[in-house]
Amino acid sequence: MLSRVADSVYWMSRYLERAENVARFVDVNYNLSLDLGNRVREQWEPLVYTTGDQEVFLENYGNFSQRNVINFLTFEMKNFNSVLACLSGARENARTVRDIISSAVWEEINKFYLYVKNSAGDKRLLEEPHDFFHQVKRSSHLILGLLDATISRDEAWFFAHVGRLIERADKTSRILDVKYYILLPTVTDVGTPLDSIQWAALLKSAGALEMYRKSRGRITPRDVVDFLLLDREFPRSIRFCLSEAEESLLAILGTSHSHFRNEAERRMGQLSADLDYAQVDDIIKSGLHEYLDGFQDKLNAVGAAISDSFFQTSPAASNGAVLAK
Repeated sequence: MLSRVADSVYWMSRYLERAENVARFVDVNYNLSLDLGNRVREQWEPLVYTTGDQEVFLENYGNFSQRNVINFLTFEMKNFNSVLACLSGARENARTVRDIISSAVWEEINKFYLYVKNSAGDKRLLEEPHDFFHQVKRSSHLILGLLDATISRDEAWFFAHVGRLIERADKTSRILDVKYYILLPTVTDVGTPLDSIQWAALLKSAGALEMYRKSRGRITPRDVVDFLLLDREFPRSIRFCLSEAEESLLAILGTSHSHFRNEAERRMGQLSADLDYAQVDDIIKSGLHEYLDGFQDKLNAVGAAISDSFFQTSPAASNGAVLAK
């Protein structure tokens, strides 16, 4: 496979996953604001920190109001991590590999992009965005299903799969970090009803609330961290994402387990192994924020190694495609 083709498929998938995740946590925060009223107003700000785009936001918006944050994260093209900007990147990458992906995938990506673009001028969405975000998530799931159902399990699919899972792991780590480190900075809120509601909202952001309830029952901060970070079976946990991403990365060159042929495979294997042997109590005791900060650095290094090992150039990853710290 040509390196530029692999590059485009990889970033197409990352952009699609990023758009869905941004829509997911904005929608959850909006519903949380309806439940908690004025007490959640100040919590629109952490959503911008989740994507690491606070500097761009402050340059273009006056305050962290609901309207400003939703518009910035959804439609603002100056924000390269907004839903619209991500879909623009996904569409451009998909256009360059139309002979690799199925026509059904291309058509849905194109429709998805046009739907969000045409919705940008609707000011009502900034006040009542739930239906819009619901459609964004449905469109993303439809494309994911088409990718799995209409593309052969060859190099293109493996690169798309790796891209999606790396992006998903990154987003899960960021929403967990924001809740633990920024959203409740004082101990006075810990253990209160507001705290429990926010942990439930975090699980909803990762589409994890129902599966968490089935496997863990009562919501506690420790168990939420353990579930989203180290669970072996939930498809949005960081451990699951890295394990699956490693499998797909090794499949590209046919490398066997416990071996590596390039720096990308070595770094991915090392990071996945670290999670295999990690214990949640040790992580919390040493500092969850510090652990997640280090994890994000290592995950960015994996992404850079994939680019160096497989892609000659990375035009689709320019202009902030890799989330800033």
